[in-house]
Amino acid sequence: MPASKNIQASIERSSWIRKMFEEGNIRKAKYGAENVFDFSLGNPDLEPPPRFKEVLKELISDSSSRQHAYMPNAGLMETRQAVADYLNKRNRPNFTPDEIVMTVGAGGALNTVLKTILNPGDEVIIPKPYFVEYNFYLDNHQGVPKLAATKEDFSLDLDAISDAVTEKTKAVLIDSPNNPTGNVYQEGELKELANALTHHSQKLGEPIYLISDEPYRKIIYDGISVPSILDLYDESFVLTSFSKDLSLPGERIGYAAVNPEMSDKAMIIAGMVLSNRVLGYVNAPALMQRAIPFLLEESVDISVYQRRRDMLCDSLASFGYDFTKPGGAFYLFPRTPIEDDVAFVSALQEENILTVPGSGFGGPGHFRIAYCVSEDVIDKALPGFERVMKEIKPGK
Repeated sequence: MPASKNIQASIERSSWIRKMFEEGNIRKAKYGAENVFDFSLGNPDLEPPPRFKEVLKELISDSSSRQHAYMPNAGLMETRQAVADYLNKRNRPNFTPDEIVMTVGAGGALNTVLKTILNPGDEVIIPKPYFVEYNFYLDNHQGVPKLAATKEDFSLDLDAISDAVTEKTKAVLIDSPNNPTGNVYQEGELKELANALTHHSQKLGEPIYLISDEPYRKIIYDGISVPSILDLYDESFVLTSFSKDLSLPGERIGYAAVNPEMSDKAMIIAGMVLSNRVLGYVNAPALMQRAIPFLLEESVDISVYQRRRDMLCDSLASFGYDFTKPGGAFYLFPRTPIEDDVAFVSALQEENILTVPGSGFGGPGHFRIAYCVSEDVIDKALPGFERVMKEIKPGK
């Protein structure tokens, strides 16, 4: 029996990131892995911090019974308490374990929130460029993405967001530090966003939620801080995972935090707990939940990513590439020197440099470089970046 028409259409629209990853495998088989420079996938290459393995050894040696049994769908009480305590050190709202739902990564957290808040046809405003998997998550719950432009430096365009609000608007979804741009939204623009959402919520007679997807929150540079939307807007959710800051993407562990001041909080939380179960997650992985309380203050060595960012930025700038230097995450989103970003990425591909066209993120005229790769890969790729620029823009 054929796949559904919906899933067939989704396959056709599937991520450029995955397409380039597959192209990379083909080229590695043909030219040798050491001769292919793959910047396509945001898959952290750093090992988890040493404390992670120490904690796992301690947990595995624990002979207590029922360490791997079912648990409350929201997660282990001691883990949620630890997360609440962690958040209370960094945010004004007073969290309890009740406002925390442990999830299967940030993707699981977002699906849980969307299933809870969306009616069929409800709209979610997303500033672009953006992580395009959001489209599929919204489709899972019959939601509709409404894309809003950002400014030239990728900061929020409040007029564009306000213009996108309709009577069907249910939420605004932001991602800071941002994938694909590495931009970190500043407190002033987030305050303006909160004020705008308060205004539109009052006009609509019900809240417009603000959802912040923050798996890169700890990966920030140059003394930049990531403002807390929880301090700025009551109708807010924060979603995160430990995939990036602990280099644990395969372990699928994260959480959703509900602002303690949210209206209808009890119903929202009950909906999220139910959604976590009926979406098929049941609960987040037990072993990882038991590990997380010991790892909340840990992270990989962020200076490694900053060194790679600086290495790329200094070299690409000298070759004539134009970009906004990212404040966080491990992505660079330069402008392409020609209008057709797909053609430019194809030219890089001929140098065995694999990047992703900005069109795949709603940001045509750009391309994304994921620099969660070794410095040796960056160093060997730089001559190819220079050659392509010189071929396309002679004299650069």
